[in-house]
Amino acid sequence: MMRRRVVVHGRVQGVGFRYSLARAAETRGVAGWARNRGDGTLEAVFEGEPEAVESLVGLCREGPRGAEVERADIFEQEPEGLTRFDVG
Repeated sequence: MMRRRVVVHGRVQGVGFRYSLARAAETRGVAGWARNRGDGTLEAVFEGEPEAVESLVGLCREGPRGAEVERADIFEQEPEGLTRFDVG
């Protein structure tokens, strides 16, 4: 079990980014959350099996159609035992 927090910079709001992450997390059995921040970035947390979490981190680096990711800052964190994925 691992946890990553990702802050994505660029044109990442208003393009369905959070919901594409939620769908991807559900299919991979990953818990966590995604939310838009007031500074125009998107922040997400993923908890699950390493391969599944890294897959979602990779999606953050690319973004969905319509997004323009400038960079993604990735932080290792200790898992908290989250059980579902929420969109805020």
